[in-house]
Amino acid sequence: MSALLDVRNVETFYGPIMAIAGVSLAVNAGQIVTVLGANGAGKSTLLKTISGAIDCRKGQVLFEDKEIQNRDPDVVAARGIGHVPEGRDVFPFMTVEENLLIGAYGRGDRDAVKRDFETVYQYFPDLKTKKHDRAGFLSGGQQQMLAIGRAFMGRPRLMLLDEPSLGLAPLLTQTIFQIIRRINGEQGVAVLLVEQNAHAALEVAEHGFIMEVGRIVMDAPSPELMASDDVKEFYLGQSSEGIRGERRWKKRKTWR
Repeated sequence: MSALLDVRNVETFYGPIMAIAGVSLAVNAGQIVTVLGANGAGKSTLLKTISGAIDCRKGQVLFEDKEIQNRDPDVVAARGIGHVPEGRDVFPFMTVEENLLIGAYGRGDRDAVKRDFETVYQYFPDLKTKKHDRAGFLSGGQQQMLAIGRAFMGRPRLMLLDEPSLGLAPLLTQTIFQIIRRINGEQGVAVLLVEQNAHAALEVAEHGFIMEVGRIVMDAPSPELMASDDVKEFYLGQSSEGIRGERRWKKRKTWR
């Protein structure tokens, strides 16, 4: 059976600078997959390339076996991909309810949209109590909830989540990841999750990819990544090798 999302040898540039260099990965239906890496590794660019926010110069992005690379973001969203960008990007002068309604733009099934409002409020009770408040007055955590809820209102089969834990307290991060897992398990929505919080991401994901300077340098099931000495040292902070490990890392440009 083919993957829900299949990224094949994608190259993306910012002017003359290559930001993604031959990246390939796949996400199966109903799966949670994470992409880990430091700032500047190309993670956000990868999601933007998939969602159509940035064109790729080479390679293919297939969703349900159909090419979507270099299509407009509204076309990609209509195909069934919801993108929650880094920084949330809620509409600050619109109410919570209006932001959610924008997520359902283009849907003609009004009764189903009403039901989805209630589903979002079930996942995020804070949003229900503040549904008439302007989004700009919400806390950072509430804005993150709103951004995820807005993407859910489009009824995606795949959600792209870019740093959902960014700037959030540990307890709120835990709550956000619990809800991501619930949406995946209860609604069957596949998730491609970009994160710097390796602990939280690997706990919720089935499979992980690690990016460095625009390339995938390692991929494996999450338990294998969590057991890897390199991942422990450089992403989970569990190594005791110190300088010796750092020298080993500098010597090895990739893990493959």
